[in-house]
Parts: sequence; structure tokens; C-alpha cells
Amino acid sequence: MNADPLLAPRMPPASPRVRAMLHDPVLPTILRMSWPNMLMMLAQASTGLIEMWFLAKLGTDVLAGVAVVVPVLMLMQNMSQGALGGGISAAVARALGAGNKALADSLARHALVLSAGVGLVFTVLLLAFSTPLFHLLGARGAALDVAHDYGHVVFAALVLMWAMNALASVVRGTGNMLLPGAVICGGALLLIPICPLLIFGWGPIPALGVVGGAWALLAYYALGTLVLAWYCASGRNTARLRAGAVHWAPMRSILTVGGLACINPLLTNGLIASTAAIVGAHAGSAALAGYATAARLEYLLIPIAFGLGAPMVALVGANLGAGQPERARRIALVGGAIAFAIGETVGLAAALWPEAWLRLFGSDEQMLATGAQYLRIAGPFYGFFALGIALYFASQGAGRLKWPLLAGALRLFLYAGLGWATLVVTGALWAFFALGAVAMTAYGLLILWSVASGSWFAKPGR
Repeated sequence: MNADPLLAPRMPPASPRVRAMLHDPVLPTILRMSWPNMLMMLAQASTGLIEMWFLAKLGTDVLAGVAVVVPVLMLMQNMSQGALGGGISAAVARALGAGNKALADSLARHALVLSAGVGLVFTVLLLAFSTPLFHLLGARGAALDVAHDYGHVVFAALVLMWAMNALASVVRGTGNMLLPGAVICGGALLLIPICPLLIFGWGPIPALGVVGGAWALLAYYALGTLVLAWYCASGRNTARLRAGAVHWAPMRSILTVGGLACINPLLTNGLIASTAAIVGAHAGSAALAGYATAARLEYLLIPIAFGLGAPMVALVGANLGAGQPERARRIALVGGAIAFAIGETVGLAAALWPEAWLRLFGSDEQMLATGAQYLRIAGPFYGFFALGIALYFASQGAGRLKWPLLAGALRLFLYAGLGWATLVVTGALWAFFALGAVAMTAYGLLILWSVASGSWFAKPGR
């Protein structure tokens, strides 16, 4: 079997979805493919927010303890879904765009095996090194105990998270955004009653406290994995999940993009985690809780941008597989413009009414003051962050990740590096947050420049 779908003999794509990705008008196609995916990502983001809203009722220490686990959990989510998942979707889309369905079927199997294996490795590592990790991220005293209790259950569920996101990425690579959206939205709805039931108890069900929220997430991942595996194995998906031998070549075609893309969530979540630790060390647990709660809006922008970005992975990958680089570039720029508009809307609303968000999770005065200060300064620049994330996904479809990764590294240096030095010198959190806004703007503009130049679309995957 040829490992590279771009080298396979080209045949007319049999699937109507693939034909639509190659020939339908760009803007309507992006919007049609994006809305179920964006709804899915908002539902998935809401699972964490729902859980956080209930856990906030247990006190500030619980909020601070969970806050140091969330960046790790989001790192796993972004790596499994946006990074390796993007590599899976891109590989499947290119195979189908080139008319190589046999390779697409093989990629489905290899994607599941590869993702489950990576998830297992992370489970073992995070369980083994959780104490020094949580301490490094700023958890102390009661907050550290909470982080241990909550984190150990969440980390045990990582294999299920990685498997669920791998299967969803296989489906998205075929151009089907509706099915993964329906599965994940359905799981989010189930979490609404399950979270409080396990956290606070009811009747014969004991109150599990903070651990109950973690068990609710585990149930969500398990159910999503089962439904998506059934769909892919049933033959309803264009890329069918079949039993068979495992080889290196199909995994390499996924890792060529997905493996390198894993650096991006390391940069993004490393930035959130390191800046939260800086705020906590400078101003204490209440300030840490405030900043972490405010920064959750940034985490909300990632799934919104992914809602646009995942279709762009499939669209760009399929068009490059079919030899249509200019259409691929146009898709990226149109999708990036939509993401910028959405990000600016969210950011400006947060800057104007920060406490409307923050008071959902607590009423501590220092928590509110720190979170509001961050949102007023950084919120107006959220559009650039959303723009950069959306174009990062387009870059995955193109197999060109150099500039998005350099942009992520620049943002980390400006905010966590130069920002930390500024905080040490001035002692002013507002100056630290201002560097965060500058870093966010530079991130989006650098990736936009790399895409607008068009040169990296000329020869896909090189």
C-alpha cells in the first residue's frame, strides 16, 4: 500500500462530501461544514464550564486546585483533537481527495491504535509525576490536595479521550462534521445532570465532591468512544474502521503533520499554565483562581476556532490532494476572517462586562479584581488569537507548520518570558497582562502573513 496518498493514482472521488469540498463555493461550504463542528466544540467546551460551575460551589480552594489540572487536561484535549487529530483528518482527506479509499480505511485503524497508545503513555507519565507538576503550576496546601484527587481520575481517563478524538477526526476527514457534533453535543447534555449528581449526591448515590466531576468526564469520554467506534466500523463512514495488521507507513503519514502539530498545544497550554503559576506566585491563590477563570475564555476561543479550523483541515487537505492550491489558500483566508470576527466579538464583550463571566464561578474580591483586569486589557485582542488558531488548522491541512509553531514560540517568549521579567521589575499585573495582549496580536499577524503569502500552498506537505 502506498503510504503517501498524494502519490497514489488519482481517481474521481466517489463521495458526494468529497466532491463538495473540491468544487462547491468557498464561503457557503465553510459555513455549512463549520456550524455542526462549532456547535460540537462549544458543547465540548461547555462540559468543562458546567463542571467548573458546580465545583465552584465547593469553595475557592477547589477552584484553585482544579485550575492547575485544567491546563494539563486541555493540553491533552488539544493534542488529541487539534494536533494529532488534525494530522488524522488531513491524511484521510488527502487520501480521499486523491481517490485512494483503501488508504483512508487503513488510516482509520492506524489512527485509533496510535492515539490510544499515546493516551496510555500520558496516563502513566502524569500519574507518576503529578505531585511535582501540580506544585510547579502553583498548587499549595488544600488546593494541592484537590488537584491530586481530581487529577488522578481525569488522567486515568486519557486513553478514552484520545480514542474518542481519533475516531471523531477520522469522520471529520471525510467531510462529515455533523456526526461528531451530534455525539459530542449529546454527551455534553448528559453531563448536565450527571455532574451535580456525582458531586453533591442524591438519594442512594453518595456525594463524591470534586472527584465526582472527574468521574462524570470519564463517563462522557467512554460513551463518545463507543458511539464513534460503532459508526466507523459499521461501514456508514467513508473511511471504514476494519481489523487488520498495523504498519509504520500509515502512522508516518499521520505523524508527518500530527506529530509536529503537537508542539502547538504544548506552547499554548504551557503559556496558560506558566502564566497562571506566575500570577499565583506573585499574588496568591485567589488571584490565581481569578486569572485562570478569566483565561478559560481563551480556552473557549480555541474550540470556536477549531469549529472553523477542522473543516479547513479537511478542505485544504482535500484540495491540495486534488491539485487545487489556490482554492486551498482562499479557503484558509476566508475561514481566518470569520474566526477573527467571532474572537473580537467575544473579547470585546468580555472586556466590557468581565464580571458577568467571573461571577459565574466565584465572588472573592481578589479573584474578581484580577480576572477583570486581565479581561479588560487582553479581551480586545482576542480576535488575533482566534485568527491564528484557525489559520494554524489550515496550515495542518497544507502540511506547513513552521510559521504557526514559530508564532506560538514567539507568543510564549513575549508573555511568559518578557512579561515575567516586566512583572519582576514593575510589580504591576497590568503590565504583565499588557504583554499578553501584545503577544496575542503578534501570534495572529505572523500566521496570517505566512498564509497570505501563499508560497507554502504551492507544494503541499513539504
